Amino acid sequence: MLGQKKAKGRAPRWSFEDMYRIFPRLLSGGEQQMLTLCRTLMGDPDLIMIDEPTEGLAPKIVELVSEYLKELKNWGISDLLVEKKLAIALDISQRVYIMGHGAIVFEGTPADLKSNAKVCEEWLEV
Repeated sequence: MLGQKKAKGRAPRWSFEDMYRIFPRLLSGGEQQMLTLCRTLMGDPDLIMIDEPTEGLAPKIVELVSEYLKELKNWGISDLLVEKKLAIALDISQRVYIMGHGAIVFEGTPADLKSNAKVCEEWLEV
């Protein structure tokens, strides 16, 4: 309840029932990211900043979190995502920024990045 935003002049966009329906399992270790998203959504944001939401999660939970992040767009919520798992970031994103040595070294769409072999080789490949 701490994260719930009190709507001014309108009904809240999210209810506790919505959170339990969308995120039915909240207590296991890896699913704590889902709890964080619940708390955030209860604040009725227009923008969410998310830092590595899949870090340390089991593959099945990574898939769930990834699907929920994709749904943000359908809910009218923008997100600023920092993610090391490139496949997930490219699947979710409309714009991509690559940082290297404290500066933006690439800006474009996921398709632009995939077609830029130089940037991929220099900044993304191990």
